[in-house]
Amino acid sequence: MTFTPNPETDLSFTRTLPASRDLVWACWTDPKLLKQWFMPAPHFVEETEIDLRPGGIFRTRMNVDGQIMDNPGVILEALPGRRLVFTDAYAPGWVMNPQAFMTAILQFSDVEGGTQYDVLVRHGSPEAKANHEKMGFFDGWGQVADQLGRSAQALAGPKPDHEILLTRQVDVPPALAWKAWTDPALLPKWWGPDGYHCETESIDLRPGGHWRFTMIGGGKRYPNLHEFGEMVPETRLTYKLSGFDDMHHHADVVVDFTPEAGGTRVTMRMTMVDSTAAAALDFGALEAGYQTLASLETLMRTA
Repeated sequence: MTFTPNPETDLSFTRTLPASRDLVWACWTDPKLLKQWFMPAPHFVEETEIDLRPGGIFRTRMNVDGQIMDNPGVILEALPGRRLVFTDAYAPGWVMNPQAFMTAILQFSDVEGGTQYDVLVRHGSPEAKANHEKMGFFDGWGQVADQLGRSAQALAGPKPDHEILLTRQVDVPPALAWKAWTDPALLPKWWGPDGYHCETESIDLRPGGHWRFTMIGGGKRYPNLHEFGEMVPETRLTYKLSGFDDMHHHADVVVDFTPEAGGTRVTMRMTMVDSTAAAALDFGALEAGYQTLASLETLMRTA
């Protein structure tokens, strides 16, 4: 979907950020990361709350020269790694805000050198747009975009061309998130992107164990093998990913579980062995990964 700016009420700009889409998305959707860059320095964010479901909270509590500005809003759309839309026109519970100021539409796409970052901010009237512009929209959002780019670039670590980062807060406690990964009766029920299911050949969920399975979807079958390494209950697990026709070792994966906002922050870092992160992103690895984590939450919330 393309969003065309309305010159009467919208402000917009485009930047190229020196980091991949997965890292830019992580900076926008992980509250701890968002606090690092969201306000033009020397101002800063004291608190953040983010629930990426439509209607979920998007709240920032900002400190501007000692003046506290609390901004509760909601998410309207979240397409992982592609588009994020939030607004202050509503508070959580779809409570209308009579002093609504703006709706932000952020789009992310792959370009040479990193991520194309398209920002479109919509206002309810030409007067609101003019006021935002006078407040320093282009300087402020521009500085913040530079800070976002640096924060995302810093996440890459020592092998930025070969890693993909996924991070999602799931609305279940760490014990249940861990159980979803380590119970042989549960893992095959949620693993895989939308429209796919798993057929297990053998499964042994312990350090040194494995899960051999076939992922089926779109009329195709994809053999997979996960060989588990470190498994620290409710904290971390690692595995070696092999698969496809040659059953080659394709990636090493680290999964961390962190308590957050009454739920669990699940963070997956995939280090590609035989390809670049860009190739995996082109293949749809980011979108598939986030769909898979959403399936975990759906299953465990109803278990």
